[in-house]
Amino acid sequence: MRKYYVDNIRWIIILLLVPYHAAMAWNVWGEPNYIYFESNKIISSIVVFFSPYFMPLMFFIAGISTRFALQKRTIGQYVLERTKKLLIPFIFGTVLIMPPMTYIADKFNYGYQGNLFQHYAVFFTHFTDLTGADGGFSVGQFWFILYLFLISLIAVRIILLQRKIMHRKDIDIPHVLIFLWGLPLPLFSGVLSIGGKSLVEYTYIFLVGYYIFSNDYVINKVEKWKWIFLCIGITATIFNVYMFIWSDTQQTLLNTIVKYVSEWFMISSLLGIGKGYLNFNGKISKYMSKRSYTFYIFHFIWVVLFQYLLINVCSGNIILLYVLPVLFAYGATLLCCEICNRVSFFSF
Repeated sequence: MRKYYVDNIRWIIILLLVPYHAAMAWNVWGEPNYIYFESNKIISSIVVFFSPYFMPLMFFIAGISTRFALQKRTIGQYVLERTKKLLIPFIFGTVLIMPPMTYIADKFNYGYQGNLFQHYAVFFTHFTDLTGADGGFSVGQFWFILYLFLISLIAVRIILLQRKIMHRKDIDIPHVLIFLWGLPLPLFSGVLSIGGKSLVEYTYIFLVGYYIFSNDYVINKVEKWKWIFLCIGITATIFNVYMFIWSDTQQTLLNTIVKYVSEWFMISSLLGIGKGYLNFNGKISKYMSKRSYTFYIFHFIWVVLFQYLLINVCSGNIILLYVLPVLFAYGATLLCCEICNRVSFFSF
């Protein structure tokens, strides 16, 4: 049977990325952004509340999905499918979606006077911090697709090596790892890291999903412990927000610890909650599951565009300036999803 809770967790996370990315326009830690208004601790807390576990959970789910994908595909078929589904959209997004986003950023942050077509030359020749906030080259939100493609290839090599050494497709994982899988996370955080995104950490998380959390026994056990895991995860997440945003004193080591505890237990608890309450396939879930990937591709450019267009309309009203671009971005992105779903060229 298809694990519908995996699909439902995925599209819910992707929907929440709209308010998450909109909130980056008010971050207090000085990170460059396509649109930056001013520092705001309350709105910044939205980003910090979700950031420890949002994207790691996506890689976790991808690992679980890969386990089921390889039950009905050969390794070669899987690699070909990953190339079509990940590499082609990555190239499409980087070439066609990112230049307009960085063009808006250059106009807003640095007063760029040229037009969009002139800015393509800037995009493909200006390499700085890769954020795109200065108009330079950036892969933006497509870093996730690139990482997932690379991790899929790395994971396939590891899986093939494991099968060759052990002469079997599956391996028995000690059940104690259900509770201890998060312990190594801090060791990987700075390894092969670009912009704070560690390829090694996400590869490890992908493999934990593949080898451990794709097991029905493990998921049933996590479902049983979900509320305890959630209490620990929420507590760590709140402490992380407080220490990173609101505390007047910097406690880097303690902040790092609670961040990874948040990642560890929030992922576990959300999988358990998903198994318990989201394992269904209704009309809304079926609709969103089919469009979640397209939604991810298009959502950010609409957030940036509507923030740029509405700054004067909202006349300094922070609530409206945050809420209206989010609402309009949802509508415009879903419209893009419908166009892509109905037009075969864009579907490809």
